[in-house]
Amino acid sequence: CVHCSSASGHFVFFIIYATRSLIIQIHQFILQEDLNKKMLDGLLEFVKKSAASFWCRDDDWMSRMRASEIPTAALVLGVNMPDHTITFESMTELLHDSLTPFVASVQAKECTAMKQLMQKVLQRLMGTNVMVDEDEAEADLGFHTRDCPQKRVNCSLSALCDWYQSATKKSPVKSPRKRLSSSQSEFLQSPPVVVIFRDLEAFSPQVLQDFILVCSQYVHQLPLVFIFGIATSPSTIQRMLPHSVSSLLCIELFQSLSCTQHLATIIDKLFLTSKFHFKFSAKVLQVLVGIFLYHDFSVCNFIKGLQLSLLEHFHSQPLSVLCCHKQEALVHAQQLNDRDVERIQQLPSFMRYVEEQVPEEQVQLLTSSEHVKGVCQKLLKSLHKYHKNFYPALRCLHVLTSILPKYPLGKQIRELYVLCLEKKVWETQEYDSAMQLIRMLAKDELVTCLQKCVEILTFCKSKKLKKVGQQLQDITATCEKLDSKKIPTDSRKMMCTWLTACFVKSVVFCTQFPRTHLYPPESQPLYEVWYYSSSGTVRRHLNATPRTSIQTALSHPYCYLQNEALKNDSGIISSAAPDICIIYKLHLECGRLINLYDWLEAYATVATAAEGKDPSAIEGGKVDELKHARFIRAVSELEFLGFVKSTKQKTDHVARLTWGGC
Repeated sequence: CVHCSSASGHFVFFIIYATRSLIIQIHQFILQEDLNKKMLDGLLEFVKKSAASFWCRDDDWMSRMRASEIPTAALVLGVNMPDHTITFESMTELLHDSLTPFVASVQAKECTAMKQLMQKVLQRLMGTNVMVDEDEAEADLGFHTRDCPQKRVNCSLSALCDWYQSATKKSPVKSPRKRLSSSQSEFLQSPPVVVIFRDLEAFSPQVLQDFILVCSQYVHQLPLVFIFGIATSPSTIQRMLPHSVSSLLCIELFQSLSCTQHLATIIDKLFLTSKFHFKFSAKVLQVLVGIFLYHDFSVCNFIKGLQLSLLEHFHSQPLSVLCCHKQEALVHAQQLNDRDVERIQQLPSFMRYVEEQVPEEQVQLLTSSEHVKGVCQKLLKSLHKYHKNFYPALRCLHVLTSILPKYPLGKQIRELYVLCLEKKVWETQEYDSAMQLIRMLAKDELVTCLQKCVEILTFCKSKKLKKVGQQLQDITATCEKLDSKKIPTDSRKMMCTWLTACFVKSVVFCTQFPRTHLYPPESQPLYEVWYYSSSGTVRRHLNATPRTSIQTALSHPYCYLQNEALKNDSGIISSAAPDICIIYKLHLECGRLINLYDWLEAYATVATAAEGKDPSAIEGGKVDELKHARFIRAVSELEFLGFVKSTKQKTDHVARLTWGGC
C-alpha cells in the first residue's frame, strides 16, 4: 500500500487484505455449494436411475417406451448467466467423482453447426482428435487421457459406440472417492455418457434437433443422458424442438434457487455478522444491490464488486490495517507510527469524539501520541462490541416488522439494514407506522415473533443481549400461561389485567429495543476504519457509461493520455491533440448538417499550426494528401462511434447525431 512507510507495513497491509479477500471467495464457494446441493443431489440421483434403467430393462410396455427415449434433465438456472459457470463446474466435478468419467460439456458459441457439435462432444468424451473432413488440419485441444492413444477417428456416433465398448471392457470404471453398493457398482461397469448443453437458448434449434435425432438412433447402444442448462423457462424446450423431436426425450425438471435468494444468503453471511469486519456504507450497498437487481442478477459479479470495494478501501484508507480481529487490531493500534496517529486525529468521527470530552482530555488527545493509541484501543473494543449488539438487534427488528402489512420497514432484511445505516431508524415515519401496526397484532402473532427474537438473542455473544433475551422469554412464558381456557371464570378479570400488562411490556420492548442498539455506524468513533463509503468510485468502475467515457476522452484527452502538452482550458482546441479529438471538437461547433469541405479546411488549419507553420500560407487553399487522408480516417472513426452519419440531403455533408458534450 502506498500509505505504508516500511516494508513491514506493506506486508501487514497485504496479509490483512489477502486474508479478507480469501475469506470472501471461500464464503462464496461454500454458499454456492450449499445453495445448489439439493438440486445437484437430485440431478445425480436422476442420472443414476437413468443409467440403472438402461441396463435393467423390463418387458412391460412402459419400460419399452422409456427405453426408446433419451433421459434429459432440464436445469432452470435463471438469467444470471455469469453464475452458471460455477454451477456447471460443480456439476461436472460431482459426476466425475461419483458416477462417470464420460462427461462432455458444450456451449453454443463453439457449436454453430452440426458437425462442430458432434466433433466437440466426441473430443471431450474420447480425449482424442476427431476428423470431420479428410483435409481438415490437425488441432490438438489438449483433451488427452492415458488410456486413449492420440489418433484421429471419424466424427460419428458409431465410432463413439465402438470406443465406449472397448473403453468399458478394458478397465471397469470405479468411483474414486466413495465405495458404492453392489447394485450401484453393477451399472457403473458401463457408466452413463452425459452431454451437458450449458446455454440451451443460444443453440441453433436446427442443430439441436439434428443432434437429438442422430443420438436417438443409438439409444440402445449408448447410455446417453442429456442435461439442458436453461436460463429462462422450461417452455424453451417446446419452442425450440418440435413434438417429433421432443417426444424422443424423457424430460425431468430441476429448479435452482432464485438469484435473489442467493443474494439474500450472501448478505446474511458476509454483511450481517460481526465476524467479517469490512463493511459498506448505505450508499455503496445500494449501488451494488442496484447493479445486481437492474443489470445482471449475478452473485459472482456482486462478489467482484465486494472485492473491488475491499481493494479500494485498503488502498485509500491507511488505517484499514485496524480492520481485523479485535486482538490483532489492538496490537496494530499499539504499533501505529506518528503519521498514523495524525490520521486518526483527522478522522471526522474521532474529531467529534474529541469535542465531546472535557478540555483536559482534549489536550491529551491532540498532543500525546501514546494517549491517542490507548484511547484508540478502547474505541476499537467499543466498535467491536457495537457490532456484536447491532446485528442481533437488527434481526429482531426484522422479525417483528417482516410480517406487517405493506412492509413499512422493508420485506427483505437488506432494506432494513440500509435504513439503519443511513439514519436513526426510530426517527423515521416508517418506524412509527410499523410500531402502530405492531400494537394491533393479535396475541398469538406477537408471541410467535417474540419467541423468534428470544432464539436470536439466546445465541448471540453479547451478555447484555442475552439478559434481554431472558427477560423477553419470561414475558412470552407469562403470555402463554394466560390462556383463557386454563383460567377459571371468576379470575378472567385478573387474567385480562395480566395479559394487558404483558402486552404493554412486549410493545415497550419492540419500541425501545432499537433505540438502544441500532444507532447508525457514523455515531461510532473510528467507524471509517471498517466502513467503505466511496459509492462514486464503485459506480464508476462497475456501472460503466461508455458514451460519457468516449466524450470525455475526445473532449479532454489529457484525462487518459496524461500528456502535459494536452493540458488546456475547456473549449480550446489543442493542436497537439490526436486527429479524432480535433475533428470531434470542430464538429461540436457545427449545426445539424456539417459541410465536409469546411470541416476539412478547419482541421487543416489546426493541423498546420501543430507543425509550426503559418495556417494562412496554404497554397491556393489546397490541403496536402497526408492531411486529407488523416481527416478521412478521423471522420470514419467518428462515424463508427456514432457521432455522425452520411446524409442524402446534401452529398457533401454529414449529419450530426449527438448533442451536448462534456
